[in-house]
Amino acid sequence: MSRFVDGVIATAGGARTGMVTGEPGAVDRRTWGELHGVARRIAGGLAAGGLRPGEAVAVLAGMPAQIAPVAQAIWLAGGSMTMLHQPTPRTDLEVWRDDTLRVLRMIDARTVVIGSPFEPMADVLAAYGITHHAADGLAAGPELTPVTADEDSVALLQLTSGSTAEPKAVRITHRNLYANLRDSARHLGCDESGVMVSWLPMFHDMGMVGCLLLPMLTGMELVSVTPIDFLSRPILWAELMSRHGATITTAPNFAWAVLARQLARVAPGSLDLSTLRVAGNGAEPIDPATMRAFVDVAVRMGLRPEAVNCCYGAAESTLVISMSAMGDPMLLDVVDAAELELGRRAVPAGASGEAVRQLPMLGRPFPSVTVRVVDDKDNPRDERQVGRIQLRGESVTDGYVTPAGFEPARDADGWLDIGDEGYLVDGQIVVCGRRKDVIIMGGRNIYPTDIERVAGRVPGVREGNVAAIRLMAHEGVARESFAVLVESRAAGDEAAAAEIGREVTARIVAEIEARPAAVRVVPPGSLPKTPSGKLRRGAARALL
Repeated sequence: MSRFVDGVIATAGGARTGMVTGEPGAVDRRTWGELHGVARRIAGGLAAGGLRPGEAVAVLAGMPAQIAPVAQAIWLAGGSMTMLHQPTPRTDLEVWRDDTLRVLRMIDARTVVIGSPFEPMADVLAAYGITHHAADGLAAGPELTPVTADEDSVALLQLTSGSTAEPKAVRITHRNLYANLRDSARHLGCDESGVMVSWLPMFHDMGMVGCLLLPMLTGMELVSVTPIDFLSRPILWAELMSRHGATITTAPNFAWAVLARQLARVAPGSLDLSTLRVAGNGAEPIDPATMRAFVDVAVRMGLRPEAVNCCYGAAESTLVISMSAMGDPMLLDVVDAAELELGRRAVPAGASGEAVRQLPMLGRPFPSVTVRVVDDKDNPRDERQVGRIQLRGESVTDGYVTPAGFEPARDADGWLDIGDEGYLVDGQIVVCGRRKDVIIMGGRNIYPTDIERVAGRVPGVREGNVAAIRLMAHEGVARESFAVLVESRAAGDEAAAAEIGREVTARIVAEIEARPAAVRVVPPGSLPKTPSGKLRRGAARALL
């Protein structure tokens, strides 16, 4: 049996800890042992319904209390799991249906498990003859003796964050999964004394692997709510940390910006964040100003600044690639902007007042991941030389499942190109940006995240809702340039939008020393994002 499944069963057999769901209303707590008992019955229901070891199961559910035992049940039955992208109130259901059917064919899913609040989607699946089960109904099945799973059998087919119209799933084996979870547990010191609080979506790798499977394997207490719970009342996140004595929580950068604004309205000492050892920031580019703002307000509630932990990860590495050292403050590499953009070198900034870039240092790679930086001919780059980041190791996937079949992800020597540009400093990873999004102007390599951070600080612009779009010479400009899209509630006011556009341009020129070809002010919710909330710059191009 896989070491991952073995570990989950062992934890269920001895841990007094468990999973709390339903906050802040109908609170329910089950120990990991009680959850395992439910999972064994669901596994029996899946097997009785025809599931065979090695087959894929898709899950469409939004409530953590249902997702956790269903996920465990699939592995106990020897299957692999895929969390389907979930429709939202803005989703065109016909498009979602077609995309979902495409994904089900791609992964060759033999059954779909449906849970709250997506039960109405059962009619769509039934119309196309797709076998499906209600999550709660499966729990009436007989208990199943766990099926022996090989270490190299597939555990997860993690849908990537790209367009669902061109689906692709990262193939994660039991070996990959255990290696990454083992490294995470050792780095973070996870055991039954820890308490994790999470609202992250479980169709995202950080929500599933980091904020469900890590507690499930290590026996940490888990307090889990839904993304809608957080988005409808963001201060709930901090309240749960305070109420349950959270030691670990993690989220993407935008969420820390939201929480900082919420905490600024709360009286000092009214919440207790003193137990928090890890406030992880990952899954999207980290803005140092965001974390400074969070720390400034959270220390009034007892937060220790050294709890801030900068992470680097990808589904291709199961979850985590690197993580800053425990107890370190947020470390920034302050480099000469011109050398970075023109010379492709991260030269430490001097005191001469030249333009600088502050880039978070993301820690050393986990033991199960080897990282190198190479040039365009795959020649290794020296320290502080910018290049393509590549990975290999026990955590790293061997490839993708696509509509055309299996697509290898690694070269003959086992290296996987992750698509990011960056460099190494004293063994730590520093990421500059996505290679495909780099804007080249006058020989400079300008990263869109730098532009977006500057534009996001303009009054009236919704922070975290800005897109810098690369424009090629044939796209209405004489030479390569860029356009900027900003969301604002002033989008319908012509005069106010024009003023925002002028201020965005002025700040970009002043701080980036490059002029956008165009600035467009669009209404809130206009910028296309992936189901996990990441900006889709390519799709945003249509708004121009």
